[in-house]
Amino acid sequence: MTAIIAMIRKDLILYLNDKRALMLNLLMPIVLAAFFGSLFGGAGSGNNSKIEIGLVQQDSSVIGRKVGDSLKADGTLTVKEMSLQEAQDKVRSGKLMVAVVIPAGFGDAAGKSLFQPGDKPELPVYYDPSQSTVLAMVKGLLTQHVMQGVTGEVMGGSATGAKFTDDSLKKLEASPANEDKEALVSLLGSLKKFQEREAAKPAKESGSSGGGLSVPFTTKDEALSSGPKYNAYAHAFAGMGVQFILFTGIDVGIGILLARRMGIWNRLLAAPITMSQVLVSRALSGAMIAAGLMVAIFFAAMLMFKVEVTNVVGFALVVVAFALMTASFGLLIAAFGKTPEAARGLATFATLILVMLGGAWVPTFVFPAWMQQLTVVVPTRWAVDGLDAMTWRGLGMDVALQTAGVQLAFAAVFGVLAIWRFRAQTR
Repeated sequence: MTAIIAMIRKDLILYLNDKRALMLNLLMPIVLAAFFGSLFGGAGSGNNSKIEIGLVQQDSSVIGRKVGDSLKADGTLTVKEMSLQEAQDKVRSGKLMVAVVIPAGFGDAAGKSLFQPGDKPELPVYYDPSQSTVLAMVKGLLTQHVMQGVTGEVMGGSATGAKFTDDSLKKLEASPANEDKEALVSLLGSLKKFQEREAAKPAKESGSSGGGLSVPFTTKDEALSSGPKYNAYAHAFAGMGVQFILFTGIDVGIGILLARRMGIWNRLLAAPITMSQVLVSRALSGAMIAAGLMVAIFFAAMLMFKVEVTNVVGFALVVVAFALMTASFGLLIAAFGKTPEAARGLATFATLILVMLGGAWVPTFVFPAWMQQLTVVVPTRWAVDGLDAMTWRGLGMDVALQTAGVQLAFAAVFGVLAIWRFRAQTR
């Protein structure tokens, strides 16, 4: 029994003495739990990210303006008013998830359709085909705000509401008799009396009532994308490809640390070759492996899940840039890692953070606003966006050059830091 206690004591002392491993084991679950907790409601503080939508306000009627103002005042939305062309272009390029158009004449048509049968006026809704969940949320909120705007105006004592009621009564009186006509005429007659009383009240006492008979509009949903039909597998393969290929970057760094431990590194430096040449060759071989893996992953996606690469040259550029960034990330791990064991834990944690913020696990639109801004300086965000752009989004070379350029800039920074660190260690 004494021997068992001694062995337990030895293991606990060794574990507690490894401060880096202890920190990682504590920090990793805390950071990941905090991340996902902030995405799905936090502590109920109401600071969740808002859904950004575009609003094309073409209707200047009272109801049309009320609906637009109500959308802007909604605490769950960030509404940006813009032209129709701008809204379509932003949705098509993936810069905006949903755009709502309030067409000219919508308010009058919606008010009349509240009590009259027939076709309902349409609200065009443009959406990114990858954001069907957001579309459903926006349509629910849109129904709420349209109903509030229409019923508030029609049921109140305003001149607009009285006009709608008079028009509906005239059409009902001219329509053929049926079992519903008498009841509806009675209802509209009572509503007219209510409106007259509301109109006679002082402004402070007058109010509007909610309710109504039917939803007085329909939506005309249209998915906009420059590329082929949306394929969810394209984004899934981009995110998972980026995640698991980043782990090859860890292997690049761990391989260098193992070579140093076994003395192979010193024998390489003793040969007629410079340290920079050793590091560059290691980075290039790692980049070739990473690029080959990414191409193979997407080849499988094309064969099995009908994923389309719409811009082959742009896709190749993005893949090469990501592969070089991955390899230089591996060099950075080796440069700042003391032992293979410690470096692997730290690198795994860093990789999970990069993947998490890059949108590989969950779409970045669900992030809090401050976190969405933070992801602009995360290289994996540009990798995932670049792969999306060259597949289902069908965007051009300008986007490929932008996303690849940012990744190459990160690769250069990682590489310079790694070489500087290696040189400082050999002095």
